[in-house]
Amino acid sequence: MDSNPPRRSLLALAAATGALAALPAYTATAAPRRPAASAVPAGETRHTLWWRAPADGTSMIEQGLPVGNGRLGALTSNDPGRELLLITDATMWTGGLNDTLDADGQFPYGRDEFGSFTLLARLTVELPGHDLSAVSDYRRTLDLARGLVSCSYTRSGVTYRREIFASRPDDVIVLHFSQSGGGRHSGTVVLEGTHGEGEGVSFGGAFPGGLRYGAAVTAHGSGGRVRVDGTRIAFTDCRDLTVVVSGGTNYKPDAATHYRDPSLDPEHLARTKVRAAAGHSAATLLRTHVADHRDLFEQFDLTLGTSTDDQRSLDTWERIRARARDGAPDPELEAAYLQYGRYLTLAGSRGSLPLGLQGLWLDGNDPDWMGDYHTDINIQMNYWLADRAGLPQCFDALTDYCLAQLPSWTDLTRRLFNDPRNRYRNSTGKNAGWTVAISTNPHGGNGWWWHPAGNAWLCATLWEHYEYRPSRAYLERIYPLLKGACEFWEARLLTTTLPGESREVLIADSDWSPEHGPLDAKGITYAQELVWALFGQYGTAAAELRRDTGYAETIAGLRERLYLPEVSPKTGWLEEWMSPDNLGETTHRHLSPLVGLFPGDRIRPDGSTPKELLDGATALLAARGMNSFGWANAWRGACWARLKDAGKAYQLLENNLRPSTGGTNGTAFNLFDIYEVERGRGIFQIDANLGTPAAMIEMLVQSRPGHVELLPALPEAWADRGSVRGAGVRGGFVLDLSWRHGRPVEATVRSVGGRATTVTYGGTTRRIRLAPGGSVTLRNLAP
Repeated sequence: MDSNPPRRSLLALAAATGALAALPAYTATAAPRRPAASAVPAGETRHTLWWRAPADGTSMIEQGLPVGNGRLGALTSNDPGRELLLITDATMWTGGLNDTLDADGQFPYGRDEFGSFTLLARLTVELPGHDLSAVSDYRRTLDLARGLVSCSYTRSGVTYRREIFASRPDDVIVLHFSQSGGGRHSGTVVLEGTHGEGEGVSFGGAFPGGLRYGAAVTAHGSGGRVRVDGTRIAFTDCRDLTVVVSGGTNYKPDAATHYRDPSLDPEHLARTKVRAAAGHSAATLLRTHVADHRDLFEQFDLTLGTSTDDQRSLDTWERIRARARDGAPDPELEAAYLQYGRYLTLAGSRGSLPLGLQGLWLDGNDPDWMGDYHTDINIQMNYWLADRAGLPQCFDALTDYCLAQLPSWTDLTRRLFNDPRNRYRNSTGKNAGWTVAISTNPHGGNGWWWHPAGNAWLCATLWEHYEYRPSRAYLERIYPLLKGACEFWEARLLTTTLPGESREVLIADSDWSPEHGPLDAKGITYAQELVWALFGQYGTAAAELRRDTGYAETIAGLRERLYLPEVSPKTGWLEEWMSPDNLGETTHRHLSPLVGLFPGDRIRPDGSTPKELLDGATALLAARGMNSFGWANAWRGACWARLKDAGKAYQLLENNLRPSTGGTNGTAFNLFDIYEVERGRGIFQIDANLGTPAAMIEMLVQSRPGHVELLPALPEAWADRGSVRGAGVRGGFVLDLSWRHGRPVEATVRSVGGRATTVTYGGTTRRIRLAPGGSVTLRNLAP
């Protein structure tokens, strides 16, 4: 086949109709801007992870390498003789609105009613004679900076190479097979549905809830023949082969249309996309993808020191094992682990639904907890990293999700929250605004128990993004969420008189402190802290937007009367419940009562927090222990960083970097965070992969509007020298920082909307004022 793209023969698919730019949201990509026809920049070693073995096709969640464009994702096996891709679309969800309660007052929580995130397709490229036993010099890489998975090997004196990437501009996944030395590729491409659709060059289907989906594949080669052979694509004697696959659903982020676009044919759209992309060479598609990926990836950079030559000589999995075995810091590996979290964010959170429990990657149709959006820590933790690590654009998926769901959440709250079966209904008999259950799905539905304080925590997460990137337009977008949550709590709060006191305070109605202790406790610390923060955020928003002055005054009055948690005279811990006794599991995974320490900052070690309260929070954190699930370790690490305990914060990073073998939590072969509930079965939750890097950044810089602190919890392992560029700072700034021998050398603060802040290190404080877009460089910061 002619390798010149304008003359290349393509597999015959349905004729494309309509401009790509006119297609609906979540499925469309405008005609991409192509970069100049120059060479793709070479990858940097420090941003490249590598392995000496491919994935076992039966253990993809622990061994498959992830690619993604924010909507389409895949785990890749990179097996020389049988390349396997497990393909997902972020909107590929079973289930529906799920707007009923069972006899216990819970929303049904199963794959039929609530639904589940699920696979879209399996793509297999068979290369007979290229079995692993027949090749040598195998190497497999993940280039974080270019968003590129590749592998290479030698067979019969010929070096074969393949590259796999998920292009956002072209909205396709591309596999390119090449060689040097006169080799040829022969084999088959098989695209299969994962819900009984069979195989073919394209397929379509529908779930009982009305969601339609489809996928398509095409291929072209040079120097040989490519043809459709029944339901498969056969290729023979090709010097090079390019395979292009795409797919999606008719999901639409609009409650008014029941989250569906009935006019959209996903199979036809997939055909259109692969045909359009296949009209360009693999080199052009790669240049376009890399330029798009690097635009975001390069907004942040990090060095934490220099690793040894012996460490550098090891592949990534050997380095993970050596680090755990020897206990020696490996600063370049640790920096790469943070960048891996950024890679997953960039690959999994752009232009579609937000990152759920497993992000964008699955190895089957039955992920644990349906791969859903848990609102009692997990979805929030998934977005701690974005602003801190120079990926504010990736936060938009969470904002868009909350706004699209708000009409449904409001309707369900109005109809069902005060249902007599709901154990958490409002004792006041009043009902207003919106809240959520512990689990939510993209169809407007809820699962499991109602979670009253979930609305306040979602708002706190959205608010923090505003603090990093102040924007009136963004504030106007989230204002209905803030106000609706305040309306809910205005109707819910109860008045009580504290024992031995005459003053009346407001407390939260019966609730469950996630996910342990009494199911019906009033005034839980978790709710009190989040509602106190919510009311303050709403007041600031109303003042900034000059809206609802009277209502803002009402909410301010309620905030003044809110009960704020106390320290137990019995345990010396910050109380989780309004009781001096500990009513739950001492070492429980959740740190719910410490939400005011992190991610909130009402409790902080800067002299503004009463010592008794700070000591009580520290004692509770210590009691929770240093060894839990990956996401729980990440939260602990962030809390210890906030308390400026570098040793404990670094230890929790070490805990998450150990291999996940022998039934322990830790890092899998592909760096996914895995915990094993039983030998041989690992559960992946992406929140640890994103929360741990966020905790690492908290060790280097902490901020709140008006205040930036440098190196508050710098561990000894990183103290010799290092730098961070592009770190987000609350108040509307971005920070570049370098340090040596544990002290800052230079700090550059750039405004992205902020105007004034203070920068501190040790006993030195600098006050700065900047116009938006301006910057200032500070030196001699160490006292």
